[in-house]
Order: sequence, then structure tokens, then C-alpha cells
Amino acid sequence: MSKNTNAQPPEKLTGIKLKEIPKSAVGVKAIKSALTHINDEVGLVNGIQLLKNLNQKDGFDCPGCAWPDPDEKRAFLAEYCENGAKAVAEEATKNKVSPLFFTTHSVKELAKLSDYEIGKSGRITHPMYLPEGKDNYEEISWEDAFQLIAKELNSLNSPNEAIFYTSGRTSNEAAFLYQLFVRQFGTNNLPDCSNMCHESSGAALSETLGIGKGSVTLNDFNHADLVIVVGQNPGTNHPRMLTALGETKNNGGKIITINPLPEVGLLNYKDPQNPLKWVGSGQDLTDLFLQVKINGDVALLKIILKLMKEREYAEPNSVFNHQFINEKTAGLDDMLNDLDNYSISELLPQTGISLEKIKQATELIINNEKIIICWAMGLTQHKNSVDNIREIVNILLLKGSIGKKGAGTCPVRGHSNVQGDRTMGIWEKMSDSFLDKLDNEFNFKSPRKHGYDVVNSIKSMHQKKAKIFFGMGGNFISATPDTEYTAQALKNCNLTVHVSTKLNRSHLIHGKKALILPCLGRSEKDLQVSGEQFVTVENSMGVVHQSNGVLEPHSKKLLSEPAIIAGLANATLKESTVNWTELISNYDYIRNKIEAIIPGFENYNKRARQKGGFYLPNNARENNFTPTTTGKANFTINQPSDLKLKENQFIMMTIRSHDQYNTTIYGLNDRYRGILNERRVIYMNPEDMKSQQLKQLNLVDLISHFNGEERIAKGFLVISYDIPKQCTATYFPEANVLVPIKSVAKISNTPASKTVIISIEKR
Repeated sequence: MSKNTNAQPPEKLTGIKLKEIPKSAVGVKAIKSALTHINDEVGLVNGIQLLKNLNQKDGFDCPGCAWPDPDEKRAFLAEYCENGAKAVAEEATKNKVSPLFFTTHSVKELAKLSDYEIGKSGRITHPMYLPEGKDNYEEISWEDAFQLIAKELNSLNSPNEAIFYTSGRTSNEAAFLYQLFVRQFGTNNLPDCSNMCHESSGAALSETLGIGKGSVTLNDFNHADLVIVVGQNPGTNHPRMLTALGETKNNGGKIITINPLPEVGLLNYKDPQNPLKWVGSGQDLTDLFLQVKINGDVALLKIILKLMKEREYAEPNSVFNHQFINEKTAGLDDMLNDLDNYSISELLPQTGISLEKIKQATELIINNEKIIICWAMGLTQHKNSVDNIREIVNILLLKGSIGKKGAGTCPVRGHSNVQGDRTMGIWEKMSDSFLDKLDNEFNFKSPRKHGYDVVNSIKSMHQKKAKIFFGMGGNFISATPDTEYTAQALKNCNLTVHVSTKLNRSHLIHGKKALILPCLGRSEKDLQVSGEQFVTVENSMGVVHQSNGVLEPHSKKLLSEPAIIAGLANATLKESTVNWTELISNYDYIRNKIEAIIPGFENYNKRARQKGGFYLPNNARENNFTPTTTGKANFTINQPSDLKLKENQFIMMTIRSHDQYNTTIYGLNDRYRGILNERRVIYMNPEDMKSQQLKQLNLVDLISHFNGEERIAKGFLVISYDIPKQCTATYFPEANVLVPIKSVAKISNTPASKTVIISIEKR
């Protein structure tokens, strides 16, 4: 039996405070929190001027989430959320990480800090190099940095020994250049953050509907009769979504929420864009809350499908949309026949929900056809996560709730351009049609062998098959599973390189040699040879629009991401068919190339200059399913969870706090869950605490169990919480050490960070 322990158990806890959980989200407290962060980082006057440009049609796109902006009129007061304001404040911070900072702070010293403390250090101002055997980064010129990387890359035995990771904040222009450089170098090793979040959504939706993206627009929420929100906490992760849900309610629609935790934002909220609503009781959102057990979603959805089938057979034509099914779908009979293999009494215990409540949800589905189903990480990070999403599609297809106003699929993406990155070709297994067009436009032969995704990249570095890691944004070590295993994988590399705006833990867990390349942030002006440039991004509903920085750069030594890629390509590729210098002189040239290769980008430069941007084609939205293998929308057969818990074992899921976005920690509070000043906590059901002889704020160690292996995370405080029995929740990245590298979703290979089997030991 192997045992893997996180290397840095906390020496002390920070003085946790427990508060009453608020009854409503957003409102005055959210505004106050946002302004406090702005004031602390950039000053109130400058900060408010900056926020006026955030998510406006002639401003810059929020570096936070990918929730879309309204097509038409946007709120002058605040077209952003609390966490969006925090993200901008962090990027525009007055704090700087200069060469002097690295001279006076060793890597060993910095590694002892928390992720929160590291992030608060400030913006990186100069390219920095950590030579082999040294413990302090030192300044390096851009030219020398590019030459150093080029030498290492060109010394590899194969291009496939290099890993090129991408985070979701990269612009379309940078992502396109990045994948072009990587493929000219000779590999498809292009893992990205999608591999760890919505890869399961893409796999399920591509198979069933012929497109890996959602089918709804923001306006559809105004017309929906029923919105179902599954495995998602928009009050923290996508607060502006609450406005859309509020519009559904205002127009007479109903909302079902399915989640292990009762999240405040989905129950009631106060619209921050309307001062008249800052006081009072707020707006109730959820009409029916189904508190499902962790990974009980397929069982729940299958019960709903069985009840729908039962009603349809008893009252023909009362439930199913037969015209839509007959014209547009395939596989109905197989799916319905498979339902007979399960009994409700067998499935019900997996859900933790009463049959009466499930019947109430089924009635709402039966009685409506304009249905939107939204989901996020609560569905996508399980062994059977692809089954979760395919089962959702089954329900929508039975109702004909695809390709009509007010109905469809809504995977809610995380990072602001994660969807655009994939559209631009950031994927380890792009189609031959994309690669053929790339080859034709740039006159070279791109590799066809599929590359490594995130999990396989980590394994290849751990096995010393990959020797260079290059990260275009992100905080790889804090985002990935199995922290100790991943750390060793990075340490095995000859060189690790990170393109970053701020200091993060990935700069401190490094290869034999390491580089930090500082880039411009979204809020900063991008000046190239032809003048000031704008970039474009794609939101989670397929709208491509421009983003214009407004601030002067933090340092004269910062380069834009496209410029960094061009500099790297010029240094590395001896006989490139691409004029990299010309492409970055004017980003219109990059967009011309994108237009030539990727469908939907006709007249790209003209349409990118339209206020609000333009929609990309979406076959599912247009009720066209020809891209699937059958040419129709496909019903599928899906499996419930096969997870088996032994005595004194629990399912653990990793979650975010409210003072957090992805791996960025803005503070130590989780206001909407009543936790202040601490992150190393585990939420438990009160009855489970009693059975384990645990009391509130007891200090415990967490042990995960997978295939005879144990992983330990030390020093967590027990919190009594409204969560189903045998279910627990902890924050990432603190609990990532417990997520086994081999525990992944079928088909998508996404880390199963929401279904970790643990036991709990009292200290």
C-alpha cells in the first residue's frame, strides 16, 4: 500500500470564525466587498474608473468567468459581479514583484507561504530565470529567455517530449498563434484547463448533438418556462447568471435546483444593478430544491426518465414530443428499453431525495417544453460524468427542448475564454479537417498523432517521457489533481516555463531550470508596431467580441501573449513558413488567418469591430444535428454511479470558496457559507459527525483511498453543515492532494475531483 502525504501541513490555523449563513446573495454586502478589494489594490477613485470599462462594449472583457454580456443594453452601474471586480483589482494591483523581490525572497522561502499570500505579492514586472541548482530567480532579457527555451526545445529527441499547456484566459489571437507554433514545432501536446472541467460536457454534447458547446443564448432565459440548474453554484462562480435566472422568474418561469449543498445564491438574491432592490427580502429563485447525494445525478435523472415514460405510456402524447423525436432523433427505443433494467427502489437510495420531491420535479418537466438545463463542475468531475450530461440530453430530447427559443443545453464555462481557446485549436486531438486547413494556409504538415491531455501530460512528465513544460497562463500545480505526484512530475522536467501576470505556486514547483515570462493583463493597453491593438474572446454562449485594455502596462518589460509566442517561434523554428513578426505587428493579420481556417469567422475583422460582437454558428441551436455519427440527435444509454463505500468512508468533493476564482484566492472568507478566516475545513453532515465522534471545529486528517493507495491531507477543521449523509466537501487546491491521478472520467479523462473516497482521522 502506497501512501502520499501533502508536504506542507499547516503549522497553525488562522483563527476561524463562524457566522450565520446569509439568507440572500449579492446586494449591498457584495458591493461593499467588491469596493473594499478595489480600494485595497488600486485605490477607490482609480478602481471605479477602471470598473466603468469592465464588460462594456468598448471596454475590456472580465478576466474571470465566461458568462455572456447582454447583446443590447448593458448596465452602466455595474456590468460585472463581485468576483469580477476582485479579478480586475488583482490584475491592476499597485503591488509589484520586481527583480529585487526575487533577490530578497528565495524560492524555498516563498514556497512556505499559502496560495493566498503568494497571490497577494503582486504583478511580475520582468522576465525571471532560475538557473539549475539556484534558489533565487534572477532577471533575464527577453532575447536570452527566448534563446534559452529554443535551445532546450531543439535539443529534445522528439517534439513530443514537450508539453504546451493553456489556461482559459488566453485571447483568441494568442491561442491561435500558440497552437500554430506548437504544431509547427511538431506536436499536438496541447493540454488545457478544459481537460479538467468541461471536457466531459464537450464529449457528451458532441456525441449526442454534434457540437461540444451549449445551445442557448442569454436571451433564452427570458423565454424559458423551466430552468434546471444542476451541480452549480452561480452565486459564487458566475454571479451575473443570477440576473438571468431572475429574468426567468420575472417572466413566469420556474427554477429547479439540484445540488448537494443549498447554495444561497440560488435560493434568493438582491440585484446589484438595481439600487431599489438592495434592501428588502430580495428575489426568491428556486421553486424546488433537490438535495442530491454526491454523484447521485444519473440515478436521479433516470428516475425522472422512468416517471416520464410511465406517464407517456399511460397517457399517450402527454409527455413526449413525438414530432421532434421522429424527425430529429435516433436511439429512442434502446434508451427506453434500458430504463426497464432499473427499478426506482434500486435507484432512489443513491439520490438521497424523497420520491415525492422527484415526482414534483418530473411534473414540472412534463408540463413544460421550453426547458433550459444548466450545469457545471458538479456534473463533469466524476467517473461517470459523461453519462451525467448525456442523461440530461435524453430528457431534453424527449421534450423537444433543443433548438427553440427558451430551451436547450447550457454548460456554464469557467474561465473567460476557455471556449474560445478550443475553437482556436487548443486541443490535443483536433480534427483532420482543421489540421488540413492549417497546413494549406501555412504550407506545412502538422502532426496527426493525438497529443497528451492534462492527466496524460502529468503522467508523461512523472515518467520522464516529457522533459519541458510550457504554461501559457494558469497555475498548473494548484489546478491539477494529486498534488505530490504532479509536483514530482514538474520537478522531473529539464525546464518549466510559465507565462504569467502574477506570482503563483507553479513558479515555485519547478524543473531543473525555470522561467517566468510576464505578460500584459486584459485591462492593459497592448501597443504593437502598427499601434494599439484589441483582442477577441468567445463567451460560453458562442459570442465573439473584442476586448480593449485601458490601463498603462505595469512595467515596460511586459509583452503581450501574442508577442511572447512570436518571439519564441522566431527563436525556435529554423525554417518556419510563418512570418511571425508581421502577424503580431497588427492583430488584424492574425484574425485574417483565423478567418481562412475556422468556419464561422467570415469577415472577422469587420464583425469583431461591431459593438457587442457576433454569434458563431451553432448547429444544435439551429435544430441541425447532421454532425453526429447518425446525422440526428442521439439518445444514449447511461450508467449510474458504481461507487461503493466501506464502513467509516465518505465521498468528498472539492469546491470553491466565495473569496476564490479557480486557483486565485482573493481572501480567506466564504461569506455565503458562514466561514470566515480559514480555508482548511471539511463540511460534514451532523449525523456523520456524531457517528465519527466528531464535534464542531475538531482538527482532523483526511485520507483518500483508491486502488490500495492512500493519500493524506493534514489539519482540517470539521464544520457541521447541511450536506447529505456520507457526503463531505473541501476547498481546492488545499484538498487536491487527495485526488488520485488515475481516478478519471470515462471517455473525457477528466480528474474525478468530485468523487474522492475518504476516511477521517481525529487528531
